Amino acid sequence: MTAATEQAGIDVVIVSGLSGAGRSTAAKCLEDLGFFVVDNLPPTLIATMVDLGSRSQGAVTKVAVVVDVRSRAFSSDLKSIIVDLDRDGYRPKVLFLEAVEQVLIRRFEAVRREHPLQGGGRLIDGIRAERALLGELYGEADLVIDTSELNVHQLRHKIEAAFGADDLPALKATVMSFGFKYGLPMDSDMVMDVRFLPNPHWIPELRDHTGQEADVRDYVLSQDGAAEFLDRYHDLLRLVGAGYQREGKRYLTVAIGCTGGKHRSVVMAEQLRERLSADGVQTAVFHRDLGRE
Repeated sequence: MTAATEQAGIDVVIVSGLSGAGRSTAAKCLEDLGFFVVDNLPPTLIATMVDLGSRSQGAVTKVAVVVDVRSRAFSSDLKSIIVDLDRDGYRPKVLFLEAVEQVLIRRFEAVRREHPLQGGGRLIDGIRAERALLGELYGEADLVIDTSELNVHQLRHKIEAAFGADDLPALKATVMSFGFKYGLPMDSDMVMDVRFLPNPHWIPELRDHTGQEADVRDYVLSQDGAAEFLDRYHDLLRLVGAGYQREGKRYLTVAIGCTGGKHRSVVMAEQLRERLSADGVQTAVFHRDLGRE
């Protein structure tokens, strides 16, 4: 922590992402967590807002700024503002909200709104133009949340887990199980395939049970390669986590996949959560496709 940050005593979160992906929900959640939230602030005024907060003598300790393509100087200005804030010791965290095109289209059509970049074209044209404009910011984000399959409550839970406490460990991790037949999770930093293990689906007495139950867990962990996988992948996550912290990143999402997201991936996700938690990493587990089949 730099001297500037210690003196300012202020947390800064920049919220961005695709229109329709949940920025308004994120802003309301951060406000409930004690952040002073400003929506649609031009990037050139972000530093001024943060500076005012740092001079408030403790009245403002958390600032969240929601920025999007309605600020026309968005793409060129925002990156330099983030660099300047980081240089001054504020260490801003960037939250990026994402969703797949089909979901965004459905959300816009449900509220009968035009996309801000649609102009005279199609809705899909506006979505794709915005995605291209935000591409660089997406790559620099500290935390990416794909809201395609999240309801409002699930999105709030993820944001609360990431920003809800000041005394939590520096690195926060989410271990997500999923089924490959339902598609790859877009918001994962690392994806691992555990389909090399025998599938409990083909064991009649285990088929209807899940990886959260002892019989399935014991079966999966007894297979050749299961224990070695956990040991080696845990070591890899320790290495990656340490690198994330050195680079100032505080959020790691690990996706563990099997065929349907019901047995093997659930077991392995739970096991990795236990190991990371034992390392002092605040770790949540999320079973994306459990109960889907």
